[in-house]
Amino acid sequence: MKRSFLHRGIALLWSALMSAGSVAAQQSNRPSPRADTFGRDGHLYIGADYYPEHWPRERWETDIRLMREAGFNVVRLAEFSWGFIEPSEGVYRFDWLDQALALLDRNGIKAILGTPTASMPAWVARKYPEVLAVQSNGQRYTWGSRKDYSLSSGTYRLLSQQITRAMAEHFAATPNVIGWQTDNEFAGPQDFSETSRIDFQDWLRRNYGTLETLNRSWGTHFWGHLIGDWAEVTIPDCVGEGMWGVSGNPSACLDWRRFNSWINARFQADQVAILRAANPDWVITHNLMGLNPTIDYYELARDLDLVSWDNYPALDRSGQPYAASMAADLMRGLKRKNFWIMEQTAGAMGWATFTDTPLPGELRNICYQQLAHGADAQIWFRWRTATAGREQYWHGLLGHDGRPLRRYREAAQVTREYRSLEPYLKGTTVKADVAIVYDYESIWSLASQPGYAGNDYTSAVSRYYNALFRAGISVDLISPEADLTQYQLVLAPDLVVLPDARARRLIAFVERGGVLMTDIRTGVKDENNLAHERTLPGLLSDVLGITIEEYGALEGRSYPVVSKELFGDTLTATHYVDWVTPTKADAVAAYGRWPLESFAAVTRNQAGRGIAWYVGTVFEEDAFYDRLIDRLLNDARVERWVHLPEGVEASVRQGAGRKLAFLINHNQAEKSVTIPSGKRELLTGEVLGDRVRLGPFGVAVIEW
Repeated sequence: MKRSFLHRGIALLWSALMSAGSVAAQQSNRPSPRADTFGRDGHLYIGADYYPEHWPRERWETDIRLMREAGFNVVRLAEFSWGFIEPSEGVYRFDWLDQALALLDRNGIKAILGTPTASMPAWVARKYPEVLAVQSNGQRYTWGSRKDYSLSSGTYRLLSQQITRAMAEHFAATPNVIGWQTDNEFAGPQDFSETSRIDFQDWLRRNYGTLETLNRSWGTHFWGHLIGDWAEVTIPDCVGEGMWGVSGNPSACLDWRRFNSWINARFQADQVAILRAANPDWVITHNLMGLNPTIDYYELARDLDLVSWDNYPALDRSGQPYAASMAADLMRGLKRKNFWIMEQTAGAMGWATFTDTPLPGELRNICYQQLAHGADAQIWFRWRTATAGREQYWHGLLGHDGRPLRRYREAAQVTREYRSLEPYLKGTTVKADVAIVYDYESIWSLASQPGYAGNDYTSAVSRYYNALFRAGISVDLISPEADLTQYQLVLAPDLVVLPDARARRLIAFVERGGVLMTDIRTGVKDENNLAHERTLPGLLSDVLGITIEEYGALEGRSYPVVSKELFGDTLTATHYVDWVTPTKADAVAAYGRWPLESFAAVTRNQAGRGIAWYVGTVFEEDAFYDRLIDRLLNDARVERWVHLPEGVEASVRQGAGRKLAFLINHNQAEKSVTIPSGKRELLTGEVLGDRVRLGPFGVAVIEW
């Protein structure tokens, strides 16, 4: 099959005409989410990422037989296969993929196809070099890696649409193709080309309307950087470290990051529209990267039927896998529904060097953590370890030798167990009474101006999340625009960007009876990244019952903090302090040394029917956050249903009249957990006494 290609000039004109309205038009016509996160046949999807194009065809039969014997019912295919499918422009070869899909179908295995646009063929870069992004030093990327494209290139957008349409039309009636993954791991690169600069200018013009509004919103009166023509807008310098940081305007930097997030959503929307037109029954997803800070995942997820993500928890075992748990809760929070895992750890990981190999039981442990947090599909990356390319050391379920050994057997065990759990899991999800506001604009603002050294937004959220993890409390990570009425406790740490409308939602939540906790640097900036002209904490001052007239970074210094009410020992304030004066609030903790003895470190205020807490420093000790969470849960009347030994995780899925408690031991030694007696453990069928014993990396799934 052959298609003609419009010359570059027409492609660029088409891009300019379409960029303003394409995403908005597609979003306004977007169908409501309809895809069940469970398979339509009532089964969880379990499988592996498979690359048949990497192996001789005589091997395919063996691979797929082994998948069937392991109980797999899905594979992901083709997300890096553009060069195989379109070896030269407009010439498409699908025979190899048709054969692989037919063989999978005969073995009862379904497929999710990837739009292969994350890695362009050599002919694209040779024929249309403008599609390669430009680095900040002015040099174009050299073809030969992946994610080297310019998403502002009309040529690349058009080529991407053509390969997506060709694949969608060809596979529209293929019976075992159930859906698509768009591209692969959207995350950039940032493109500093002239095309990107013009695209950025157009985006600003659409968002601000007039130069007067842009100048006011960016505060360009500072340093006299007034903009008199849209063509004068440059790409700001938004990378820097130390006290001086970046040289670019902070408001321009926030918009540059917003723009870079938006062009990824625009690129995806082009593909989603094509796929939906070809077959509206397909499930459309994307493999997000958990806590990656570069893209607003709320925006990116909006077009998708469901969210997927790539789960690669650290295997250094120096601590607990808080981040993988937190990322799962964020993925579930993006669309407030269960999610899929499109790439799951299958072995040692690395490109140049690699990690330790997963220990016996560890792959199973990783899987159950995600299942417990709402994963209704899990696909291991990858089926067999590649013998060529950059990922030779990113190990799959099978090694380079292709033999089904320990990791394969453990995956087959997980699959058998999941099949036994399916009747109990269908219709269940995590229902949390506690939420953490997770805000990409605060991430981006702090990336340019952290305020104090080491102020990383995700780390700030993690201090509280990890304490909730240790307490066995389920958490939703939610957008700052989300409805708060279903929650009893909301934590909003480091919310440096706080437009008035969002502040008023937090105030209303407390006045209606909710419990709110917020902390340092909250409410400093408005939606344009300009500092509010108010004494901190701004609009939240009344509901928090405090005022903050001064604050400061602690460079190499600390203060003792004392509290008769919250903790018995003297703890340590590090990094930063707010000089908090209670106006109505109770001082729960105070500094123990001059000149801060008269200021509060932690406050609690009754406001309306609710309670608002403020934490005015960073505590060195985890014990503070554990004690604070205990008090917050008590105030919010959220029951702590289990007490956990160190390194054991708990989560609950419920729905359809069922409640399942997951206990997951992340230690290499046996642990036991006290529970009410008479509960049934579903993996063994055993009726338990008042304790459940978990072996190294062990799990239990209990009917609660």
